[in-house]
Amino acid sequence: MVGRRLMAAGDNELALKAFYRAAADHGLTPEVLTAIGSANMQLGRLQQAEGDFRAALEKEPTSVPALNNLGVLLMEKGSYPEARETFRRAFALDSGHSDLIRENLRRAIALSQKSSYSQPREVSNFELVPQGDGTYLLRAKK
Repeated sequence: MVGRRLMAAGDNELALKAFYRAAADHGLTPEVLTAIGSANMQLGRLQQAEGDFRAALEKEPTSVPALNNLGVLLMEKGSYPEARETFRRAFALDSGHSDLIRENLRRAIALSQKSSYSQPREVSNFELVPQGDGTYLLRAKK
């Protein structure tokens, strides 16, 4: 809770510390690993965040927040086909209920189709939008 509030306030470094304290108290659960990954992603530590999300998915392969956030990270790295597959899994596990995941999947499909026919597009035209529950939307910059 504390870490999520700190992230919402934009204090990602303190949020990361709070998530590490939660890991010490409760162990490296999939939820804690996903939260740590989210903080690392916001801090621009993409490799570390990717490892955190993948570790969460090793523990709980059906974790929709970890899948969604991994998909966002893969989009940020330009790995559109893997991002598309990751969002597809998240969408299926969520039974298509999340507008956030549906929108992320739509973008991943569009970008993976474009990248297979032309040079990969720069992802710098996108921004991560925290959704307040530890998940992110990938949105085109205005």
